[in-house]
Amino acid sequence: MDWNRYRFTSIWDLPAPPAAVYAVLERADDYPRWWRQVREVTPLDAATRTTRIRSVLPYGLVVTMRERLRDPRAGVLEAELGGDLEGWARWTVTARGTGSRIVYEQEVEVRRRLMRLLAVPGRVVFRANHALMMRAGRRGLAARLEAV
Repeated sequence: MDWNRYRFTSIWDLPAPPAAVYAVLERADDYPRWWRQVREVTPLDAATRTTRIRSVLPYGLVVTMRERLRDPRAGVLEAELGGDLEGWARWTVTARGTGSRIVYEQEVEVRRRLMRLLAVPGRVVFRANHALMMRAGRRGLAARLEAV
């Protein structure tokens, strides 16, 4: 097992229609407005952003996201990740009843030196930190959709 590789899946069901959810998710520059752990998003060009993230643990991550796929009809947004985390992330938004199901998938390898050194003893803590961040993201997205 490679202790520095992670695969995450989060599933959120929200009462908003898929088009409204997708419209918020495709505007990565606005994430800091509704997702408190996404501290800063800096555009580098039309398809690339540098994102500074910090959750509960006392360290931040800097991740470069390059858009790989944007398909509003299929409800898919996908990015290649580099920097402190290397890999990919994908949002998939589909209809569920009168609302939406949002699936977030991420497969990454940790590149940050401290996290690599703490790979074995810190793995449970890193996974819990990610889960807390995703829970906060769901709450923030729900509040943002209510405000729109």
